[in-house]
Amino acid sequence: MKNNIPERLDALRALMNEKGMDAYLIPNDDFHGSEYVGDYFKCRKYMTGFTGSAGTAVVMQDMAGLWTDGRYFIQAEQQLEGSSVTLFKMGEPNVPTVHEFLETHLGEGQCLGFDGRTVSAREYEELSQKLGKKGAVISCEEDLVGEIWTDRPSLSCEPVMELDVCWTGESRAERCGKIRTAMKEKGADLFMLTSLDDIAWLLNIRGGDVPCNPVVLSYLVMSEDEILFFVNEKAFPEAVKKALEADGVKLRPYNDIYGWCKEEVKAGQKVLLCKAKVNSRLVHSIPDSVVILDEENLTLLPKAIKTSTEVENERIAHIKDGVAVTKFIYWLKKNVGKRKITEISAAEYLNGLRAQQENFMGNSFDPIISYGPHAAMNHYSATPETDVPIEAEGFLLADTGGQYLEGTTDVTRTIVMGPTTEEQKVFFTAVLRGTLNLAAAKFRYGCRGWNLDYLARGPLWEMGADFNHGTGHGVGYFLNVHESPNGIRWRVVPERNDSAVFEEGMITSDEPGYYVEGQYGIRHENLIVCKKAEKNSFGQFMCFEHLTMVPFDLDGIIPEQMTKRERTLLNDYHKEVYAKISPYLEPEEKDWLKEATREI
Repeated sequence: MKNNIPERLDALRALMNEKGMDAYLIPNDDFHGSEYVGDYFKCRKYMTGFTGSAGTAVVMQDMAGLWTDGRYFIQAEQQLEGSSVTLFKMGEPNVPTVHEFLETHLGEGQCLGFDGRTVSAREYEELSQKLGKKGAVISCEEDLVGEIWTDRPSLSCEPVMELDVCWTGESRAERCGKIRTAMKEKGADLFMLTSLDDIAWLLNIRGGDVPCNPVVLSYLVMSEDEILFFVNEKAFPEAVKKALEADGVKLRPYNDIYGWCKEEVKAGQKVLLCKAKVNSRLVHSIPDSVVILDEENLTLLPKAIKTSTEVENERIAHIKDGVAVTKFIYWLKKNVGKRKITEISAAEYLNGLRAQQENFMGNSFDPIISYGPHAAMNHYSATPETDVPIEAEGFLLADTGGQYLEGTTDVTRTIVMGPTTEEQKVFFTAVLRGTLNLAAAKFRYGCRGWNLDYLARGPLWEMGADFNHGTGHGVGYFLNVHESPNGIRWRVVPERNDSAVFEEGMITSDEPGYYVEGQYGIRHENLIVCKKAEKNSFGQFMCFEHLTMVPFDLDGIIPEQMTKRERTLLNDYHKEVYAKISPYLEPEEKDWLKEATREI
């Protein structure tokens, strides 16, 4: 594909010149601000060759740039080689942001173009303000990449299913009732919702229009007495359509939302929406006489706070997942060096083990099975071109997850394949100490991720080391594996919106790591659920419970490096893993797990 990139860039530049555009912005977004997108929306990949989930491209007549974050620096350098696209490492010293770059390089009378359906209204306003000061303008009505992408895939239209209340603990009517109550409190006549996981949560439906994310391409507008649901009706079985209609949900064609906004939203009405999540073309379709209440989605917090039914189901999902991953680790340990196992074949074997579990619905993200130097690229996923054999030495990093009717899983284990260096074991142990300490946190209600992050990074920071990604992210219920507003990181990143107060029922990942470019990578990840601890005169205390049930590899640990408390935390966790997972294993697997969870 790299060989085609310069040719594609030339075609885009010719079209830009014809349209009077001096720069063209290409985000990695669909029309709904999704983190991961279907093939139809992968314009940035088409124009640059970079396949990572996070990144934005800018094309001008004399340059093309790709901005991405620390998870993808190594991958991007490799994939952009020979493409004529320059890598801008976000967050690094002296590297301008996309907006800063555009502000510097566009001036009086010049024009920035983009497809307004892929850029949020919030970002449009920020760009408009900055570029307006320089005398530059914005054109957001045309999809230029779509005009040159002759073999573009079609929009997804995967079948839609209804999620029974036995999985969620709340009916669609109950959830819609809560949101309508919140609408009244805000004084809103209409609530416009375009983020796909929020819509799926609200309506208790699931689909398959985004790989690994069981969502449905759609827009939703809620009023006091009806819900307009803009979708491809072909994706809906009759039974699901009837159930939706019975709850006041009316199906409309997917693309009709723009015309509906122009014609049906009346002067003086108050529309509640989140400009950071609704695309700019949709907001511009709303008449100027309408009052827009720009607030966070009313669904955000209720979706993040799992019901007691969802939490209990998640425990079940993680036992199923733990059985699959534990069997996988056993199989790797038994066969490495005796038969050919590659990164891709290992991922396929693990997927097969998950598929044996009841109610397995697919992966929750593309598996990250990375051996040796590949593990230093902390979001690497093997391709046929990069796939390598797994040898009987060093580390294998396996970051994978599953979707079950009982919930979403995400687990990382760094597995010792054979002889390792003392340095590798030192950092393996330090990262594990951070994982255990964070999961064992007890804290006052009101704490956020930045209050707790040091517990995970502390062992590394004490050694003058660190990792270049967040420590934890929220996780959906049989939904997106990355979910706001809860998260754990040492500094606030406003655009990520992941620094909410921890509430009982929030599920968050706990995943410190350590990476040495060109050599190895380490990450240990469990999902943890927030719970209430005691309440006393000092206030309400909170704590976490491990959901993930998979052994950590004792072959990589230096016990003497751990405190007595940390060893107790590990031993207690391993007792729980053995008790919950061993009943589902074959005799030889059970014997292996007994040794793998021995006390240290």
